[in-house]
Amino acid sequence: MSSSKLNLFSFTGKMQILHMSWLAFFISFVVWFNHAPLMLAIAESLKLSQAEIKTILILNVALTIPSRIAIGILVDKFGPKRTYSTLLAISSIPCFMFAAADDFQQLALARFLMGFVGAGFVIGIRMVGEWFPARQLGVAEGIYGGWGNFGSAAAAIALPSLALAFGGENGWRYAIACTGIVALLYSVIYFFSVSDTPKGSTYFKPKKAGAMEVTSIWDLFFYILMTIPLYAALSLLTWKLSPTGMQLLSGDTTIGLYIGIWLLFLYNLYKIVHVNQEHLTQPIEPIHQYKFKQVAILDLAYLVTFGSELAVVSMLPLFFHETFKQTGITPVQAGLLASSFAFMNLVARPGGGWLSDKYGRKLSLSVCVIGCALGYAAMSQINSAWPIALAFAVTFLCSFFVQAGCGAVYAMVPLIKRRMTGQIAGMVGAYGNVGGVTFLTVLSFVTPEAFFLTIAGTAVVVALAVQFIEEPAGHMAEVMEDGSVAMIEVV
Repeated sequence: MSSSKLNLFSFTGKMQILHMSWLAFFISFVVWFNHAPLMLAIAESLKLSQAEIKTILILNVALTIPSRIAIGILVDKFGPKRTYSTLLAISSIPCFMFAAADDFQQLALARFLMGFVGAGFVIGIRMVGEWFPARQLGVAEGIYGGWGNFGSAAAAIALPSLALAFGGENGWRYAIACTGIVALLYSVIYFFSVSDTPKGSTYFKPKKAGAMEVTSIWDLFFYILMTIPLYAALSLLTWKLSPTGMQLLSGDTTIGLYIGIWLLFLYNLYKIVHVNQEHLTQPIEPIHQYKFKQVAILDLAYLVTFGSELAVVSMLPLFFHETFKQTGITPVQAGLLASSFAFMNLVARPGGGWLSDKYGRKLSLSVCVIGCALGYAAMSQINSAWPIALAFAVTFLCSFFVQAGCGAVYAMVPLIKRRMTGQIAGMVGAYGNVGGVTFLTVLSFVTPEAFFLTIAGTAVVVALAVQFIEEPAGHMAEVMEDGSVAMIEVV
């Protein structure tokens, strides 16, 4: 078996694909979070209220849950090259809309549409899965996810300076428009620089588009059950904006959105049954079967890892400032301390993938999720009596397990069923957003201590569930266009 080490300074073959893809993901995250560091300037320019600012932040993630499912279907059908290039090009449109907005309504519409670019992550998972062998897949997917994820931090670092460089009250507009131009240009570069598979390899596609194929009637019911939380999370977002929440939607609009969300669920249900009804009436050869529980457990693992990261990154600056304000800590210093949680993505996510490649997928995921539970339990005990250095060290260690857990999840995703990698990655990714919405909703009702303990308790439950996942072994089978069977190594 050859080495699992990668030459990061190579820009040929599969390494070119990896570098081009993480950069595409990086740009998609710069675009997705381009508003966050400029929000103060935007609010002053357009005279936004606190409630309107909060609405913009919620709308930024609202569309990401269904769009990750949709993008998963599209990438499996059309391939990563076309899908990523198209997504980056299209995402520049709401970017320009946001930069040109004159009032809250225009801002809100542009931000809602911008949530679609958050699904770009799913595309590269399939692309990297096509190019790298199983023994290198974990670390390759970790580099893709970790380095690409840094786009949100890069936006926070670079865009305020760019806005200042342009100057004037419209500096923020030019800065945001620049990210749209970069996305548009890179969409063309990406299209002409990559291919979906290595030369001579087959790009396997699902037989029918619109939903995942499952291989038993019980898995069909399990699949339907696991789609419900996706729509429940959208309903929860609607409730937060409703008259009983932030009072930013009218009662009639709220009811209309609830009806629309659950009609979408019923359509999804129809597609799941339609895609699976024909082939489930015939016995499926064992060689072509897979267990949906593999997908379900990875859904839950990503809910508690990436979902908690989304929630914690949002609340950590304020938490540090409130906890240690008697020491004279400034909001800027608190923000820098909190940023360590996201910065760990650069090394921890590839680290989780590397651990998976070297020591096994199940063991690595188990260790990471248990580490999350212990880390958040320790963070729940942070108070003003702690030295700031100790609070930082505990946060830093917890964030390592969280990000490494994300890497361990996606080290396994491409090894379940090759032709459905995009759809599996999309569903798992959507569960990350479900976790973020759920944990932030919990935070709105409880203290930070109870918030951290809730995540820790969830991680304990997920760690138990991970014990039922099966280590990828042997080969997965895919059918070639001529009807012959291709065996793809998964170890």
